[in-house]
Amino acid sequence: MFKHTLHPLHSGRSLLDAIDPRAKILFAATFAIVVALARTMPTMFAGLAVAISLVVVARIKIGDVIRRLLPLEILLILLALVLFWTVPAMERRDGLRLATIAALKANAVLLGSIGLIGTMDAVTLGHALAHLHIPQKLAQLLLFMIRYFDVLNREYARLRAAAKVRGFRPKMNGHTYRTFGHLVGMLLIRGFDRSERTLAAMKCRGFTGKYYMLDHFAFSRRRDVPFCIVAATIVSLLVGIEWMGWL
Repeated sequence: MFKHTLHPLHSGRSLLDAIDPRAKILFAATFAIVVALARTMPTMFAGLAVAISLVVVARIKIGDVIRRLLPLEILLILLALVLFWTVPAMERRDGLRLATIAALKANAVLLGSIGLIGTMDAVTLGHALAHLHIPQKLAQLLLFMIRYFDVLNREYARLRAAAKVRGFRPKMNGHTYRTFGHLVGMLLIRGFDRSERTLAAMKCRGFTGKYYMLDHFAFSRRRDVPFCIVAATIVSLLVGIEWMGWL
């Protein structure tokens, strides 16, 4: 259920794997901000081209990329249909233009994040965010959330299997809706109970609420400095294209 969401996207060794995760996160955040604030089409297309290039450099399989993009594309198609059919005929061109802008920005930001952050495992991402001095509670929450998504997934699978053993077959009726409601309720109750046991076990092992980082990143002048220069150049070019578009 959560396999493709939580597992890092690796298709072999790439140039981006050796880059400091902190540099990749900062570049991804800056790139997303610049693309999101863009107002001109050339900047959006340039941002999309950069994002596609990052995915290619990261050597991510096309199937994994499509799986990540599919929910977004469905949402964008629905948005385009709503804008096309709900606005007056004279304003449909503007509605489609807004849908195109949303599609370009959303795809560029998501593809850029996939190329830069999608290849990191959850622990590396949490440690990198902690090194960037985000609040420790947020870093802990991120790591626990990712870790226990898989636990909840297994618990959900057990509950579904138990329902099937008892002859449950989902249909479009009230019994099915009530059954799924009870299933979700049991999942929440069992998840809360497991969280209490996990907290007790952590306290028994001396947990005091502080986030201890065992892995420390080393900024490499040979690898990370050229990456930062390239990243700064790309961001500057996008800003320059946006500025030229307003002239």
